[in-house]
Amino acid sequence: MPAKQPRPAAYRRLSRRILEAVTEATSGSASAGRPPDALGAAGPVPVGHAGAPHRTEILAALSLAIDLGLGQPMEHMLRATLLGLRIADRAGVDPAARGRIYYANLLAWIGCHADSFELAALFGDDIGFRADYYMVDARGLPMLSLMLRHAGSGLPPLKRTARRSLFAATAATAVRALIRSHCTSAGHLAYRVGLDAGMPAILSHTFERWDGKGLPEGRSGVEIPLEMRIAQLADVAEVFLRTRGLDAAVATVRNRRGTQFDPELADLFCKYAGELTESLLDIDPWPAALAQAPDNRALAGEELDTVLAAVGDFADLKSPYTAGHSRAVATLAAETAAEYGLKAAEIEVLRRAGWVHDLGRMGVSNGVWDKKSPLSSMDLERIQMYPFFGERILGRVPGMGRVAEVAGAHHERLDGSGYPRGRGGADLDPSQRILAAADAYQTSLEPRPHRPEMSPQAAGQRLRAEVGAGRLEERAVDAVLVAAGQKERRRRVWPKGLTEREAEVLGLLCHGMNNREIASALVISPKTARNHVEHIYLKIGAGNRVSATLFALDQGLWDRAAG
Repeated sequence: MPAKQPRPAAYRRLSRRILEAVTEATSGSASAGRPPDALGAAGPVPVGHAGAPHRTEILAALSLAIDLGLGQPMEHMLRATLLGLRIADRAGVDPAARGRIYYANLLAWIGCHADSFELAALFGDDIGFRADYYMVDARGLPMLSLMLRHAGSGLPPLKRTARRSLFAATAATAVRALIRSHCTSAGHLAYRVGLDAGMPAILSHTFERWDGKGLPEGRSGVEIPLEMRIAQLADVAEVFLRTRGLDAAVATVRNRRGTQFDPELADLFCKYAGELTESLLDIDPWPAALAQAPDNRALAGEELDTVLAAVGDFADLKSPYTAGHSRAVATLAAETAAEYGLKAAEIEVLRRAGWVHDLGRMGVSNGVWDKKSPLSSMDLERIQMYPFFGERILGRVPGMGRVAEVAGAHHERLDGSGYPRGRGGADLDPSQRILAAADAYQTSLEPRPHRPEMSPQAAGQRLRAEVGAGRLEERAVDAVLVAAGQKERRRRVWPKGLTEREAEVLGLLCHGMNNREIASALVISPKTARNHVEHIYLKIGAGNRVSATLFALDQGLWDRAAG
């Protein structure tokens, strides 16, 4: 996006008031043409289990990001999942198919953000278009009218007319290519996040219709998997139930019976609508949907990292300008954290935060992200909310709270000029400062609609300028530049001739560790640890741990508050 101009104090206060209002919001839409109140009924983060997050929790969080890109309040897909399972139970679906229905409902639109760039090129506001798509039976004149209404939106009148004329002549080919790309992307992403091997084939039918007039293959009737037929109905019915009430939901399903929807499923829904939708809008859908999950397996280590990396790739596909961005930030942030001197656990947090820091981008239209002209104040307000959305989404997952805290602050700045909360100074911890610097550097290396990519040298100069302006921490920037190969690592001179390893052992000694514990922490033998301790005592003239600790404090080698 074009470079953000410094915000006056009054403007920052306004942004914070908007943020507070969003935090309290309980309904709304994420369309780029509407206020950013898309948190839906997310509410406070519920108390969950202890330990590693479960796969389904990560996928449920991903569904919240999908909701933003659909122009729906978060938890739309979770409610649609519950409704789909109720329909499946009423239809007597077997347990295996029920499990597939769960994921088909939860992630039916997983590929939608991968075609946002092309969709915005056709219709201006990809999120607004998807929101309006629910309102029509997508065929014939209603669908053509919807597309022509959105084609060229945001352009001056003459250019808009020309764009609509061009689109009318090429609509069939353009939309078919778009849907085919969507289905391919959905399949890849489903595989990457570890779904059943049969799920990509099911998701490829997202835009097929019972009457055979869908895309991309024109499948009809029972050629469309039952799982997708149920997901399609539940997805649309939830939107009308929530926005217009039960009668409107029933009327819509009845009107689309035999066109978009399977007639038997439509009849079943209309007959039992009251029972199927009972309390659906009143319950908290997060725990309710997770309780129905077919797979409650915890993820940890490399398996968790694989899923989070896939989620980051998913976010980056929002625009070709950001493809691969999160992977690069994750690597750079982790290497920077090691150079900075953070412990292994926090390095892992930074790597994971790097992968998912841009998840909230789904809530902003590509009509804004891919804009070549200067951004309006409204554009800036939308952009300045996206890290907050990402933090709220990630914070829903037990075990991901720390990752969410770090990821949500990657656009905050030391002088308080950043967003979304305008935090600064002591309110930003080392990990948050590191991610901000790493993201800023990596972003400079990548092209954007309003500028070409910078060279590594120019990106380094830009980072140093941010330090000079008081926006980024000098230590974090220095560590980024060392990790990026733009600056040589300084070799620290330790007092009393201590080596770097002896300084590390001294810190552990100050923590009260004995030789065996030091050996375990550093993966060395107890004998080697004992030798290090003896050499330390000899060099600094200490006789025991207490005097060694006092020496470390006097020399600034250990800070109890920092751990």
